[in-house]
Amino acid sequence: MSSKIPPLLEPYLALPPEASLVLLTSVLGASTNWLVLRFLHSALASPEDEDTKVVFVSFMRDLAFWKEGSKRLGFDLEKLAVKKRFAFVDGLSGLFVPKQQMSSIGRVGEKVLNDPKLEHVSREILESIGNLKGSQEADGKIVLVIDQLDLFLAAAGQNFGAVNLADMLMDWREVLLQKPHFTKTFTEWKQEVHSTVVTLSADFPLVSAQQTPLERNHAVLLLSLAHQADFTMGLRLLDTGTARDVSGVVRITVGDQAMEDENDVQRRIEERELLYFVGADGGVRVFERGQ
Repeated sequence: MSSKIPPLLEPYLALPPEASLVLLTSVLGASTNWLVLRFLHSALASPEDEDTKVVFVSFMRDLAFWKEGSKRLGFDLEKLAVKKRFAFVDGLSGLFVPKQQMSSIGRVGEKVLNDPKLEHVSREILESIGNLKGSQEADGKIVLVIDQLDLFLAAAGQNFGAVNLADMLMDWREVLLQKPHFTKTFTEWKQEVHSTVVTLSADFPLVSAQQTPLERNHAVLLLSLAHQADFTMGLRLLDTGTARDVSGVVRITVGDQAMEDENDVQRRIEERELLYFVGADGGVRVFERGQ
């Protein structure tokens, strides 16, 4: 199983510490698809972490796309859904794909969003988290993975902005529990998911000029999550152009918050810049410059 994860990325793709936020950014020509698949592999395919579960929300790609990629890496999302270790929230088919083009939906472990209102989207995602979590006494850590949240903001954000969406993301990560017979100041936060992974586009035209509402909203969302993230893995193309044996660069930067594991031991995340190559068969090689 470990051979599916590039050795240089193993420390970054391991189960993140509790309450952490990991941000993956992409640009045109340097997609995070292969990185997301390896996050899923690390969380779901390791025999040592059978209590780890994943709620995967994708606004850019349907379940068929991710199933094909996961099978190449040797794990089956459908079987994991039957075992109540994986749930998929389709944010593409019901919101943006014409009905005549929609494939069969409603499969085991799959929920299809059909209303772009924030209240509906939030309720459906929290319901998926609750269904996978089960009873409060049940063991297991839930990782929330959200692919291309910025697409949802761009396509359905006429009535809400980046701040509203960022607040909703916080709701997905935490649930506010009011203590009975107390005022609103006496509240406590319950950790709803163990950790969260979010992918966003970081192309320069989207965050530079900021002349249109779309550009401003995108920049606010990206910068807000970047400041909150425990660490960011940013993908980009080579500055010198294309190369036959290099697909792009992955730059890892650490946030202001120190990452701690369950034993309150600081997890060392090293800032570094690596090259990667994605083969035609989906295999990935990650290496340092000069190798």
